[in-house]
Amino acid sequence: MSAPNRATLWGRILADELAQGGLEAVCVAPGSRSTPLTVAFADHPDVDVYSHIDERSAAYFALGRARRNGEPTALVCTSGTAVANFHPAVMEADRGRVPLLLLTADRPPELRDSGANQTVDQVKLYGDAVRWDAELPEPEPDERKVRSLRTTAARALSETVGVSPGPVHLNCPFRKPLEPIDLPDDVPDSFAETAAARGRSGAFVETSPGTRRLADDEDRPLRQALESAARPLIVAGPADPTDLRSLDPGAVTELADQLGAPILADPLSGLRFGSHVDERCEGSEESDGVRSIYGGYDAYISQLPDPDVVLRFGASPTSKSLRHWLRDADARQFLVDPAGAWREATFTATDLLSTEPKSVVDGLLEALTSADSEGRTGGANSVAVNGDWRSLFDAAERVQWETCDEALAANALESAPFEGAILASVVSDAPDPATLFVSNSMPIRDVDRFGRPRDAALTVLGNRGASGIDGITSSALGAGSATDDPLVLVTGDLAFLHDSNGLLAVDRCNVDATIVLLDNDGGGIFHKLPIENFDPPFTDQFKTPHGLEFDELASFYDLEFESVSPVDFISAYRRSLERTGTQVLAVEFDSETSHRQRDRLEERVRNSIAVEFDDESA
Repeated sequence: MSAPNRATLWGRILADELAQGGLEAVCVAPGSRSTPLTVAFADHPDVDVYSHIDERSAAYFALGRARRNGEPTALVCTSGTAVANFHPAVMEADRGRVPLLLLTADRPPELRDSGANQTVDQVKLYGDAVRWDAELPEPEPDERKVRSLRTTAARALSETVGVSPGPVHLNCPFRKPLEPIDLPDDVPDSFAETAAARGRSGAFVETSPGTRRLADDEDRPLRQALESAARPLIVAGPADPTDLRSLDPGAVTELADQLGAPILADPLSGLRFGSHVDERCEGSEESDGVRSIYGGYDAYISQLPDPDVVLRFGASPTSKSLRHWLRDADARQFLVDPAGAWREATFTATDLLSTEPKSVVDGLLEALTSADSEGRTGGANSVAVNGDWRSLFDAAERVQWETCDEALAANALESAPFEGAILASVVSDAPDPATLFVSNSMPIRDVDRFGRPRDAALTVLGNRGASGIDGITSSALGAGSATDDPLVLVTGDLAFLHDSNGLLAVDRCNVDATIVLLDNDGGGIFHKLPIENFDPPFTDQFKTPHGLEFDELASFYDLEFESVSPVDFISAYRRSLERTGTQVLAVEFDSETSHRQRDRLEERVRNSIAVEFDDESA
């Protein structure tokens, strides 16, 4: 590989090696010190370059893209504070197990700790939030150094998608000239013919990542517990990107049917929506059977009996009611985590299975099939045996959605508008297929409570690793860049303001979306906390009303804007989904009124379920 100078050589080899290893996309923020990397990626035919004005938006865009497709996205920035602006997204990628590769340009070592301009300590800047970090050797046309560069690049890319996927950091020092200026003899012509410069066909080091699996018979405690369970339960929390791609929802549903176990599916689990969802979950028709997928549990779970065995996949559920119910349950709980990490903050799980969720599901199905073929009943593991248990959930789920339907009707009449009704409509009317990105705070809680399971290919995503409201718009647009599916973003007003720079990606990165903006003039989630009763300082220091209108902000980014009343939302939403370009649909609410409406709905569900269960017992 030829180059006019050693900095250009380094950038070209690094970009080439990463592309050979499978890297398809890089997000670049402008800067001088990163010029060799930026030019190299811009010139590479096999890497898509997404240009961003600021590093924080770039990092969240990359995060959203990698979250959507499960493949690493690279990031390039200059030295100094630019590197620190990646950090919030790095923290989310760490907790959310999202593969990112950070390429941070740096001053040469002799300028560090010298007062040189734009020079900070970037080595190990992200601490233990990254899976691996390294500083690249300084550019030089030396065969051993180039082999080291290629090996490090190949290793870094593989580390992003290891057993515990996540961010990896390569610090890249460069000295001037940074541009592809010809320096005679800086890189000898003969060096282009060396094996190190040419590289290999494919990655310089091919990595076979492998997976964690239980040894023979190590799943016996789980199988035995499920065989004797009268009230088995499957809980699917938010899934990692790799789990979204590898775990077969149909197989999980089949397992649940054979066990007689309800599946409580978080909206971010990859199980609440899809072709495996029984039509009864959508309320489309009556049936004598019971469903498998349940999504309304946040409103009613505290009223149901304890399970006796729980099989848990994914991260901790979004629903606080579910987390507390599991915390207080007198049950054996098997937590499945491919990285062997502890993601259960109530500390009540009894067993940790360090293995791939797919291997657990496949192993249990194989064991149950074997038991059937040998004429063994497998204990209580069937819908017929555990039908009463699942019927309890079926009845509660039906009451929840009937109550929601009444609330939706009231919302349509503007007699009791509240944000949850908007989320219910967003989910029910989303295209099939579609990518739905949901902000933290109240939107994700409302989609958890009011997002009814649906036979549709909805990929629902959110930043629930560190659960911040920063970078929401950028993450959503990044997710949209990774697919041809229509993109819907649901965000609150504070999150929308926080990441307004992210809207530049609509034009710069050619991503269209329907943006549903829930404007309650401040931080509505704080009404759920006891601090609501202390005002002051509640209004000024927690809710923080801003009094801003968003039409001018949308106009600034050349986006179509429509202020929509709750009664007109569904029609406006459907129109937006049928149009090209990006539309912002702003729906105004009073956050306190919405919270009181949620509380009233929950009370109605509880009362109706109590009547339902009393009638059945009578």
